[in-house]
Amino acid sequence: MSRRVVIYAVGSRGDIQPGVALGRELTKRGDKVRVVAVSRYEDLVASAGLELSAISADPTQIAESDELQEWLAGGRNPVKFVRNFKKILGPLAERMLAETYAACTDADLLITPTMGFLGEHLGARLGIPWALVHFQPSQPTRAFPHPLIPQAGLLGKPGNRLSYELMELMAWQLLRPFINPWRRSALDLPKLPPRGPAPRARRDRRPVLCAFSPTVVPRPADWPSYVHMHGYWFLDAAPGWTPPAELESFLAAGPPPVYVGFGSMVPKDPAATGEMIVAALRAAGARGVVHGVDPGLAGDDLMVVDDVPHTWLFPKMAAVVHHGGAGTTAAGLRAGVPSLVCHFFGDQPYWGERVAALDAGPAPLPFKELTAERLAAGIRTATETPGLRAAARSLGKRIRAEDGIAAARTVLDDLC
Repeated sequence: MSRRVVIYAVGSRGDIQPGVALGRELTKRGDKVRVVAVSRYEDLVASAGLELSAISADPTQIAESDELQEWLAGGRNPVKFVRNFKKILGPLAERMLAETYAACTDADLLITPTMGFLGEHLGARLGIPWALVHFQPSQPTRAFPHPLIPQAGLLGKPGNRLSYELMELMAWQLLRPFINPWRRSALDLPKLPPRGPAPRARRDRRPVLCAFSPTVVPRPADWPSYVHMHGYWFLDAAPGWTPPAELESFLAAGPPPVYVGFGSMVPKDPAATGEMIVAALRAAGARGVVHGVDPGLAGDDLMVVDDVPHTWLFPKMAAVVHHGGAGTTAAGLRAGVPSLVCHFFGDQPYWGERVAALDAGPAPLPFKELTAERLAAGIRTATETPGLRAAARSLGKRIRAEDGIAAARTVLDDLC
């Protein structure tokens, strides 16, 4: 039976692509899928045969703001992270909630991220099932601490589990001033208590879909059966996409280059960052494919690109240097080439640590401490260490054998 499925995928490209990949898989069974995202991704959504319901808050514009630079300066400090989150997104919350509700009124099934537990509120109002999506470990466990509170690991297994409950509590206190009035005025629902919706979702055994790989994050033994983790949700290049001829010529003209790009992260001084990248690549003796820098920096040994599908590009690289976003990390690991993570904030340090722990790349480097010399050293380690190259190849092969999207579809088929 065909269903109307709404997937909430507001964020950067790394948040959008997994949702679009899942949506495309659901259309194979006849579902009609609507993706709630910002309008700049309309072509990406349409190319997968899905409908877009646009949200007016664009994270790319936020990324260029002074407020985001303050957010980035918070690094891995969870208190600064949630405080700056409120400062940046708070003024947009009321409009985003109204737009989200309007996109879901005819839905049969909701798929939403953890932040705000939108499925809990909308599902109760509309009387329909919903599932959570996790892009990083967010289910409480005694096995390891929350990616944003690694310090809790010093307290052992009890501290690990407590870190997840603390993050849930902090996030709810951040969002409660927006969510509870919205529940009352727009959804005709009672306000939720200070503990928030997370305990209720666990009590109800709400399905959790982990959009990451058990090869990268070993499944904790204490995760319940309603938490499903079977592999990444990859979105390959759209049918008919062809690479720029100039890029193909560059790749064919010499040994595999090193990719350097920081996704939606916008450094405070883009010009200086571009010059540092070029200096590092040349000091390391590596050709480069670089995203997000001045095209005037290009030369015989360096190609500057706009958006190129990582699933096509990364397997052709000698190594990839990036910010450690969940989606970019996944693409680098799947490609089977070493990754060097230069993280900014949030869960990015966690993914850098996982890459290094799996011997798929060097130890991560905080972007704020990056210099041409340090970046060049990291590139040399990534490209010249046989053990890293072998481990990355082996890991990529195992990840490519997984089918996380098909497994997620099976879970959702059982909901309605």
